[in-house]
Amino acid sequence: MFTRLSVAVATLLLAVPMLAMASQTMKAIQRTGYGGPDVLLLADVAKPSAGTGQVLIRVHAAGVNPVDWKMREGGLRGMISEAPAVLGFDVAGTVEAVGDGVTTFKAGDEVFAYIALDRGGGYAEFAAVPAAHVAKKPASVDFVTAAAVPLAALTAWQALVDKAGMKEGQTVLVHAGAGGVGHFAIQIAKARGAKVIATASKANHNFLKSLGADVVVDYKNEKFEDVAKDVDIVLDSIGGDTQERSLGVLKQGGALISIVQPPDPAKLKERSLRGEVMLVAPNGAQLAELAALIDAGKIKPHVSETFPLAEAAKAQEQSKAGHVRGKIVLKVR
Repeated sequence: MFTRLSVAVATLLLAVPMLAMASQTMKAIQRTGYGGPDVLLLADVAKPSAGTGQVLIRVHAAGVNPVDWKMREGGLRGMISEAPAVLGFDVAGTVEAVGDGVTTFKAGDEVFAYIALDRGGGYAEFAAVPAAHVAKKPASVDFVTAAAVPLAALTAWQALVDKAGMKEGQTVLVHAGAGGVGHFAIQIAKARGAKVIATASKANHNFLKSLGADVVVDYKNEKFEDVAKDVDIVLDSIGGDTQERSLGVLKQGGALISIVQPPDPAKLKERSLRGEVMLVAPNGAQLAELAALIDAGKIKPHVSETFPLAEAAKAQEQSKAGHVRGKIVLKVR
């Protein structure tokens, strides 16, 4: 006849394997195929571990970017794993564990990171990221705000600083200034001593001025080329006719950096301009510089809306609808 103690012990013994199994899995949003929001599923998937040179991050928040839903629909197919796969490229959280060879981080550190597009995995409770792609989270902001930073801010930094070679005193034209990349580009340019002209709808003009934009153009009712003259750098996040017209506002030797489509080489040569399309790369050292600017009050990330992890599909559809001011972020914990 079983005693209460023996029943309790038996129950515990049965529970141990289940707990062990649970510890090896995590909640994540999986892309089950290509298509609309219905291909995103909240599922139990294998929990990653910190490999050599990696940091395992317990994710508190994950950023949502336009590239997320574009890849969900089938864009950049050659870069991502076939379904099922976990999307998401911006994470902020705490270090759960570090792999062999990692000396720059330890368990408990508050960090943020941009996960490369060919890796993904940010829409999850845990993410394993190369240590070189990770930086300490800005101390002055919470995890949600930090998760809004990596992909968009690195894109702006690499476009303006690395590709265009922006210098103090130059004039920069930032298209879609109220968006994720745009609102960081304005602040990075101002922090480095540039004059900024930005395009946005009238409803966002005060927002852009609060970020430091010197001149704001209402793209719906004004032609930016009537305002922007002899510009040194154009950051193009729109492409098409906007990119074409942007070439005309650049001074000789100026640069057009696009994050959506390559500029026409013949037209660049004809006008003695520089230009290229770029794809953001992970860079922990640059994230650390951005964190310092945030803590110094020179960059203020803007989060327009948050969603729980389970509503990632809804968050992506909000992003796809456009006109998002700053960033959308998923709360994972």
